[in-house]
Amino acid sequence: MIDASQPLFFDDLGRRQVQADFSGGTLSSDGGVLLLRQADAALGLTRSLAGCFVDGRQQIYVDHSVAQLLAQRIYGLALGYEDLNDHERLRLDPLLATACDKADPLGLDRFNPAHRGVALAGASTLNRLELSNNQHTRAHKLAHDPRQVEACLLQLGVRCLPKRAAEIVVDLDAMGHRLHGLQEGRHFSGYYADYCYLPLYVFVGDYPLWAQVRTSDKDGADGVVAALEQIIPAIRQRCPQARIIVRGDSGFCREKIMAWCEAQKDVYDCLGLAKNPVLVAHLTPALDNAQIRRCLCGAANVRSFMEFAYRTASSWSRARRVIGKAEVTAQGSNPRFIVTNLPAQGFKDDLDKTRFTPDRLYEEFYCGRGEMENVLKQQTLDLQADRMSTHYLASNQLRLWLAALAYLLLERVRTWGLSGTELARATVGSIRLKLLKVAAQVRVSVRRVYVQLSSAYPLQALFRSCQQRLRALVPASG
Repeated sequence: MIDASQPLFFDDLGRRQVQADFSGGTLSSDGGVLLLRQADAALGLTRSLAGCFVDGRQQIYVDHSVAQLLAQRIYGLALGYEDLNDHERLRLDPLLATACDKADPLGLDRFNPAHRGVALAGASTLNRLELSNNQHTRAHKLAHDPRQVEACLLQLGVRCLPKRAAEIVVDLDAMGHRLHGLQEGRHFSGYYADYCYLPLYVFVGDYPLWAQVRTSDKDGADGVVAALEQIIPAIRQRCPQARIIVRGDSGFCREKIMAWCEAQKDVYDCLGLAKNPVLVAHLTPALDNAQIRRCLCGAANVRSFMEFAYRTASSWSRARRVIGKAEVTAQGSNPRFIVTNLPAQGFKDDLDKTRFTPDRLYEEFYCGRGEMENVLKQQTLDLQADRMSTHYLASNQLRLWLAALAYLLLERVRTWGLSGTELARATVGSIRLKLLKVAAQVRVSVRRVYVQLSSAYPLQALFRSCQQRLRALVPASG
């Protein structure tokens, strides 16, 4: 049995003995969580999200409000604690308790005397929050309305858009989130060669608007039109003068999506198009020309672009503008295609009338969708949004929403607090490491919570600047 009170001895430093123990008192390794709280107050994220839940508990016995539970979970995700089990120790953190608006960060005001000294909720309480839509017992009384949560994410994301925007690009993507259990709705995907879910993500720049869990036995474009029917009006309400362009890879090149966009006012599309023999035949002269040019100049690869009208034999309702990329490399021909209804001559108000010519439309506009993939990498690598480890589909959907909201919160810290600094374009993982992971000592008295951040923290000026910018923001009503 290990005695926790015994000191830990390390190799000596010259004549000095190196000794450690766990008697530091109320310390935290996440001093930057106060910045998350400040950004949350300006965005109104947890207050808005709490309105999507129904609290059926007897309030006289409640220590943790719904808003506090959600703040604890979302802040934990932002700080890198994606597992509920992490909160068995995090619930002792006085600084996280302060960020979650606990009146007593030391937990001495708990209703049950046996729980006093532990300010925050444990893993079991947070787990009941996630499972309440699936379990109907006296312990599961925190059900949420999925449609309200879906609308909450959409409204919070749309609120970040500039009201006077002239053009909004809506990016679509689907990701395979692998499953390692017998989760509800699991299905084997031949593309990912594993059991997985196939969530639909919709972003505008860095702002998440949609995160929908889908089973992988469906087409990648399933549910896109229904999502756009909610997303586009929400954008219109925020940006009434904006032209909207829907952008996605060939997995979204479906007649129903293109026809829907074409039927809307000032809604356009630019989608990848899977190659087939007819398309390649249209592009063959350009491919032959590129092969000749490569042989003559000795370049590693040569590419050119051509435009033509194309219609499928039966699935498309009309002929559409197709751009073909004729590229020849050392490995051979690499033909690629996109389909769009964007005008080749540009729009009337465009200062640059050539931005939708074939080469620029493909290389500059369509390939720009790669930035969304970088954002999704942050979702999965930094926030573990693919941790679909509960049994129920509805609970995994809630986890995906919480991860998307955690990303939105960190994005607001980056935009509001770090613009013009060295972290202005940092990933959320870098922001967590450099801004949030700050050692702090917390002292709680009757009159104040005194947080002493590490004197050796190397980015003190940046932290101070970020705090002042966030502090100056007007709190949202929620």
